Amino acid sequence: MKNKELKILLSAPRGFCAGVERAIEIVEKSILKYGAPVYVRHEIVHNKFVVDDLKSKGAVFVEELEEIEDKTRPVIFSAHGVPKKVPEDAKNYNMTYVDATCPLVSKVHREAENLHRAGYHLILIGHQNHPEVIGTMGQLPKGSIDLIQNEDDAKKYNTKNRKISYVTQTTLSVDDTSDIIKILKDRFPSIKEPAKEDICYATTNRQMAVKNIAKKCDLFFVIGSRNSSNSVRLVEVAKKSGCSNSQLIHSQSEIPFDLIENSNTIGISSGASAPEILVDNFINELKNRFTVS
Repeated sequence: MKNKELKILLSAPRGFCAGVERAIEIVEKSILKYGAPVYVRHEIVHNKFVVDDLKSKGAVFVEELEEIEDKTRPVIFSAHGVPKKVPEDAKNYNMTYVDATCPLVSKVHREAENLHRAGYHLILIGHQNHPEVIGTMGQLPKGSIDLIQNEDDAKKYNTKNRKISYVTQTTLSVDDTSDIIKILKDRFPSIKEPAKEDICYATTNRQMAVKNIAKKCDLFFVIGSRNSSNSVRLVEVAKKSGCSNSQLIHSQSEIPFDLIENSNTIGISSGASAPEILVDNFINELKNRFTVS
């Protein structure tokens, strides 16, 4: 029996962004420079494959500095950024630290600080408990920045402050964020917006690429981790753009061959922290069963 023909639309750009490549390289170079172990506070990027690979080379991942038993060893801060208190704690421990925060996240940090200094009360649009959000809120004194997660929050938000401004997490859905911003601008006409978009270009152009192909697909797969904000957003974008059957393929996923069997065209993209080898492996699995173009 001839294999079923399957058309794959491969999203471009996809996969690693510059901030992720830079962060991984910082860990690898630190291991070469300082020898193993090198500690990393929080997963350097949200991908199990990447984290396991770096563990095998001598990186040890911790959530907090106090977990590090040998404080003479260097520690690296993840690409998502850290609250101000973390480098201060590292200094108090006399630790060597390397900051692998993505420069586009650092840009939002500086922006928040400058606005705070200029007398603005800040709103951060983002997802609660995401390390990037914890890092950005941790740049400012408690009570000077509020989190808004969705349109409902934006509708209910109240403040006595006359001067307000907003910044956003870098990995949000472009469309959802613009809906939230519209509500805020309607409610607070004098709200100050960032000089330049905070959602990073890698997030934006990966979402655009998915939008362009999702409507032509029967099924859409995003390769990435469950805790990767930008990967989860890509699945949402694919669903909203016309492919209701879109799902995340993560390290524990079973490939749904039965669904693929009933599809003619499938779309594939990958999150900004997912290495291309995971996309290649996925496509090879499909080539074993189908005639792929």
